[in-house]
Amino acid sequence: MPGWIILLLIAPFVGSFLGVLIRRLPDGKPVALARSHCESCNVVLAPRDLIPVLSFLMTRGKCRYCGARIASFHLAVELIPAVVPLWAAEAGTRGAPLWFSALLGWTLLALAWIDWRDFWLPDVLTLPLLLAGLAATWWLGPDDLADHAAAAVLGYLALQTIAAGYRWWRGRDGLGGGDAKLVAAAGAWLGLDLLPHVILLAALTGLGLALAWRLAGREIARTTKLPFGPCLALAIWVLWLYGDKIDLLSPW
Repeated sequence: MPGWIILLLIAPFVGSFLGVLIRRLPDGKPVALARSHCESCNVVLAPRDLIPVLSFLMTRGKCRYCGARIASFHLAVELIPAVVPLWAAEAGTRGAPLWFSALLGWTLLALAWIDWRDFWLPDVLTLPLLLAGLAATWWLGPDDLADHAAAAVLGYLALQTIAAGYRWWRGRDGLGGGDAKLVAAAGAWLGLDLLPHVILLAALTGLGLALAWRLAGREIARTTKLPFGPCLALAIWVLWLYGDKIDLLSPW
């Protein structure tokens, strides 16, 4: 059986776990030990209520015990991860094993979702992602390990320098520490050559997001908070898949 089909089949289960991370990490709730329960009646859910996608469809999106409607978030977070292996398989994944791309894509998805909802990039995800990037580099090309380790350090220092400069200039924070750690993870996965492109593509995506909000009638001021994590996550993902195929115009 092709690897992408296996990953496609397990994607809903991965998505179910990602949903737990997305909902519980920002609230400081336990991830592994706490039992899932209905958010309306607080009844602990049985195993038959926790089958990804299928349980939602069988109950028509309602709690089996109290009849309350289940938030669409749960179905979405179980379906969207299937896009990751499909996209990676179509792109060819830069010659890497498909499960490397799945690991990267699913982690980036969780980080982007958390930052979009809560303006936070948790260390428990960014730091393992950094280490996984170095491990993947060692696996795929040990000779590139020093380059990717240097990119991780330089990426972190660059974002921290930009954040410190913004703080000095504006007197308030403009970038969070999680952004710098995510850029460090980008360096670990992509290396020095693609690191500047990560910053460029993420910045352009952020500008596009701000413009889209403005066109949608949402007020954008100097103090408006915009999540930069989703922009970085998308940039990392696109460059991981297509970085060896596209030529971005830049001064580097």
